[in-house]
Amino acid sequence: MSAFRTSGSARAGQYAALLAYLAFLAFPFLWLVSTAFKPAPELGSLHPTWIPRDPTLDNFRQAFDEQPLLRAAGNSLLAALAAALVAVLVATPMAYVLARHRSRLTGAASGWVVVSQAFPFVLLIIPLFLVLKNLHLVNSLAGLTLVYVVWSLPFALWMLTGYVRAVPAELEEAAAVDGAGRLRTLVSVTGPLLAPGIVATALFAFVTAWNEFFFALVLLKSPEKQTLPVVLTHFLGAEGAADLGPLAAAAFLATLPSLVVFAIVQRRITGGLQAGAVKS
Repeated sequence: MSAFRTSGSARAGQYAALLAYLAFLAFPFLWLVSTAFKPAPELGSLHPTWIPRDPTLDNFRQAFDEQPLLRAAGNSLLAALAAALVAVLVATPMAYVLARHRSRLTGAASGWVVVSQAFPFVLLIIPLFLVLKNLHLVNSLAGLTLVYVVWSLPFALWMLTGYVRAVPAELEEAAAVDGAGRLRTLVSVTGPLLAPGIVATALFAFVTAWNEFFFALVLLKSPEKQTLPVVLTHFLGAEGAADLGPLAAAAFLATLPSLVVFAIVQRRITGGLQAGAVKS
């Protein structure tokens, strides 16, 4: 009985810690939503409230009037989708080789993938700028997309390698015994089981590129090519004063694509994992 009470107390403590963590994560977003719908008098009030007393859409209208949000969102969407697609196409076969053909070389490659994530942005921006300048890709979405692919590829490779190792090699051996070739085995056996990992990796690469700010700020100079995170900084004045209402409205709109994509994809990830378990 005492063991049951101890277990129940431990579980209650875990749930309490989880709820506290979720509240910590949700607080900035909830406050952002509240601020986006507050009129100017409430934004300057000395007694802020969670729920706007007089909700308004004026902040959204002003945000679209002041800055080209739709054009910037289109630039971000194009770069993020292209980066996610290319990163997955490149990382998937590389991850298969690293997971299935283990040697000193693949071990060193895996170690380098992990170590490369420790490099800060500042050390990379000058070499990247010089490379893109030689390729005539500075101030272009194509060059920015290439940078996003290079930056997200190591982590994508690391993620997919773990997914490939989770697929039993016995399934591929059984398919080979049944007469299936290497390509047929990869497409019909390994591919479906890797689908959840591929989707999760693509989601990571998309969200990383969508929210990225530093590279876009340095590499894109033309206003018509700037991405959404860069355009959001235009709501800040020369002395750092923020146009809080329109900024909150624009930032709220900027977070929606990531939330929608995750809400759609997470069901497919769960369904894919269940399908993989049944096939196994």
